[in-house]
Amino acid sequence: MVRGPVASFSVWDYVVFVGTVLGAAGIGLFQAIRGRKNTSSDEFLLGGRQMTAVPVAMSLTASFMSGITVIGTPAEAYRFGAAFWIFGISYAIMSIITAEIFVPLFYRLGITSTYEYLEMRFNKLIRVIGTTMYIIQTVNIQLTSRKWVTGLDLWGVLVATGVVCIIYCTLGGLKAVIWTDVFQMVIMLAGFVAVIARGAVIQGGLGKIWDDCYQGGRLNLFDFDPDPLKRHTFWTIVVGGSVMWASIYSINQSQVQRYISCKTLTQAKLSLYVNMIGLWVTVSLAVFSGLTMYSIYKNCDPLTNGDVGALDQLLPYLVMDILAAYPGVPGLFVAAAYSGTLSTVSSSINALVAVTVEDFIRPMYKNLTDKQVTWMNMGLSVFFGFLCIGMAAIASLMGSILQAALSIFGMISGPLLGLYLLGMFWRTANSTGGLTGLIMGLVITLWVGIGAQIYPPLADKTNPLPISVAGCNRTQDLNYTTLAPWTSAVTMTPLDRPALADSWYSLSYLYFCLLGTLVTVIVGLVVSAITGGCKQEKLSSDLFVRRSDLFCAGCGKDSEVKLLPPPHFTSPHPTSLSLSHTKDVEKVTKM
Repeated sequence: MVRGPVASFSVWDYVVFVGTVLGAAGIGLFQAIRGRKNTSSDEFLLGGRQMTAVPVAMSLTASFMSGITVIGTPAEAYRFGAAFWIFGISYAIMSIITAEIFVPLFYRLGITSTYEYLEMRFNKLIRVIGTTMYIIQTVNIQLTSRKWVTGLDLWGVLVATGVVCIIYCTLGGLKAVIWTDVFQMVIMLAGFVAVIARGAVIQGGLGKIWDDCYQGGRLNLFDFDPDPLKRHTFWTIVVGGSVMWASIYSINQSQVQRYISCKTLTQAKLSLYVNMIGLWVTVSLAVFSGLTMYSIYKNCDPLTNGDVGALDQLLPYLVMDILAAYPGVPGLFVAAAYSGTLSTVSSSINALVAVTVEDFIRPMYKNLTDKQVTWMNMGLSVFFGFLCIGMAAIASLMGSILQAALSIFGMISGPLLGLYLLGMFWRTANSTGGLTGLIMGLVITLWVGIGAQIYPPLADKTNPLPISVAGCNRTQDLNYTTLAPWTSAVTMTPLDRPALADSWYSLSYLYFCLLGTLVTVIVGLVVSAITGGCKQEKLSSDLFVRRSDLFCAGCGKDSEVKLLPPPHFTSPHPTSLSLSHTKDVEKVTKM
């Protein structure tokens, strides 16, 4: 088997790719024209709170499927096996936690920004800190651009992504983002199906692919070793993965903003359960794409053979290798990965606008008119769109160190989740305890995370599976060392590693979020008790989880949602304190 350079984009590939871009932009323009008579901030940021479960669910799934996920998950299955399938259990646990605990509370309060809750429950300082942490985290997510091996110009992709997202986010708001995500979700799944179908034809059927992966050890899913230092085991994925994904879906503005846009509580909950099915389908297709790739390259690994420079270039390489003979099909795959990028960027833009307006601008300028807020929303959409282009451009110049930055900022969600749980379940928790717990949780997770990037775990903890170049005929003078993803390119001898490197710093990355959550809750409770948490003023029961929230049987009605002011806070916008999920009725609820 000879491996080497593959074909580049054909004219028809560009046609398919450009068609996808224009389709996304067209949906945004359609939503802008359709909703031109209603330009309120509630319409722009929350779709008028009239969305239904299925499109919101598809949007939630599309947001999960970033361009990195589309390309990274198959590469994970190729190098480490199909253990990623176990995340299906984590998605189920995450969906139940989010739908039955967080959705009823956020929906009842009628919030626009997730971080409004932090001011209601604690104080304004904690709200500002939480919002700032989210903005830093979200902006740095854009630092994940990779140059693929399709011949498609990176700068062209960056500019096209930014301009298209700016158009439909600025003109169409959340509705445009959601309906564009639906379109992009279909494109992404079609890309996976194309890879699997062509691979099955080449290899002689799905059964042959399955048998190759079994012989290559890729189907050993269940490792019940309780060692928390091993990268992926049943326990790290189910326990750590569930908490990690719960932190993303429960409190991340990009996700929360979608399901609180639903017109009833039942629709909001249903959107998460439909999304769970979407995640199962998505991860199954992504993993099987990786297994297909292993079956094709089992005797000649392109990475070791020097045909690609990084693990996340394997799937694009495969596409150009096996689908280049079919004009337009490689364009479909790149459109799929590109759609994941579009979905991530558009959701980020819309969420960043929401938290900036609700958490920073409105509290400072309390007499803004609806028209002024509308123009501010549109202006901020343009600003954050160009900011995302700039961050992605910087990423393309700086290299792999940004993967470390992404991991570090991903650890922010654990302490934040702990802060929300502290406020929702323990009445004795006060602002001092919450702030102290948040800081301690953040310090601990950054400590272990930065240490893991500087001193990456050794192969006995990451467990990369064997690869071969026996079928290649040009392997002389090549470097056979293959790096695992999310690790540093610096090779260190055992003498270079401190004592913590093979213990504390080798903790599975899936436990970072759980660690931050536990530290925040425990420290928060202890400090609250020391500072007299039980003596604080009486808080509204609406700020806490209720038994009736769990699997509520009467949630099908158009429940009224009311936004509670924080203690000692008088809103300058009385209509923002209460919103009803009926079409034409708004009520003001005074506490």
